[in-house]
Amino acid sequence: MKNKFIRLAKPLLFIALLILLWQALFLLKIWPQWLFPSPIDVFATIFNGFVSGHFMLGILISLKRIFLGFGLSLIVGTVLGFLIAKFKLLQETLQPLILGLQTLPSICWLPLALLWFGLNEQAIIFVIIMGTVLSLTISVTDAVSHIPPAFINAGKMLGAHGFNLSRYIILPAILPNFLTGVKQGWSFAWRSLMSGEMLFITIGLGQLLMFGRELNDMAQVMAVMLIIIIIGVIFDQLIFGKIEKAVKYRWGLK
Repeated sequence: MKNKFIRLAKPLLFIALLILLWQALFLLKIWPQWLFPSPIDVFATIFNGFVSGHFMLGILISLKRIFLGFGLSLIVGTVLGFLIAKFKLLQETLQPLILGLQTLPSICWLPLALLWFGLNEQAIIFVIIMGTVLSLTISVTDAVSHIPPAFINAGKMLGAHGFNLSRYIILPAILPNFLTGVKQGWSFAWRSLMSGEMLFITIGLGQLLMFGRELNDMAQVMAVMLIIIIIGVIFDQLIFGKIEKAVKYRWGLK
């Protein structure tokens, strides 16, 4: 119990120190108040945004988009990654193309998305997918390609072939690297979502961010940024963190 309290107290103390530093910079008046608001102004904006409901609406709409886009990317990226790792022809043809496309920032796909799909949800989902699926494909391909041959040979000697070989040998072997790729893909999905929402007139966290900029309301800009950070930390700790701990425990790393 004491150790848990200490682990919880350290990040809370660090956050408190950051807020105090923020307040100190505000009191020094290095920047104008409208350009660098105080923590109190930002927290008040968050409170008012949730009371009015537009912050919660923006969060729900953005989460709906990212779940859909990331879910499709995860399926497509995993399948493509396995196929590329398995077939040499795809390694020589499709893999270089994916590596090249990966260098494109996700915002580069927005003009094509608007031309192909118009001003609708499909355009943003497309941007999320293109900003995420390539990273996931590369991660899965690398994870499968770097499985120690001894694992495969040992599985075959024990009678594992076909589906059983994939289920009991390949999937557990790639799980640590695959999870790292999924976490990276999740961060790419958020960046792609914000790129689409900030340049596309629609409700969402990205558009709330742009509204704050257009109105010179830095309190709203910083409030939305804090909300995005908090959402990221929640998902990292409660979902990816739990899965990662379970995988490390299974592999004897913790």
